[in-house]
Amino acid sequence: MRRKSKSKSRSTKRSPRSAGDADIEMGRRIRLLRREKGISQTELAGHLGLSFQQMQIYEKGINRIGAARLRQIAKMLGVDIPFLRWWRQGTSRRLLRAYTAIKDKVVRRHQFVTR
Repeated sequence: MRRKSKSKSRSTKRSPRSAGDADIEMGRRIRLLRREKGISQTELAGHLGLSFQQMQIYEKGINRIGAARLRQIAKMLGVDIPFLRWWRQGTSRRLLRAYTAIKDKVVRRHQFVTR
């Protein structure tokens, strides 16, 4: 007599504490800002007392970033915490990506004034 095999499907529900889409977007934002400032992953990780690999994990959004660590990252990058969490709207993402795609630092840092 054959045994019935147990279902091997796993639940697709995430733990409330696991990293999600917002963490991935925040990691992307941190990476973009870090690269804009010319800071290496090793340098940022060293300043935060982390390993290079842990910084990679944060930037990929695999692990969530705690409030205290987020405050340290924001300080190192010279931005406010809300700036790092400002990712919900698609327009904001497209604007940031377009901005960071500008290779000329003089052009990128130029502030446009409307009258």
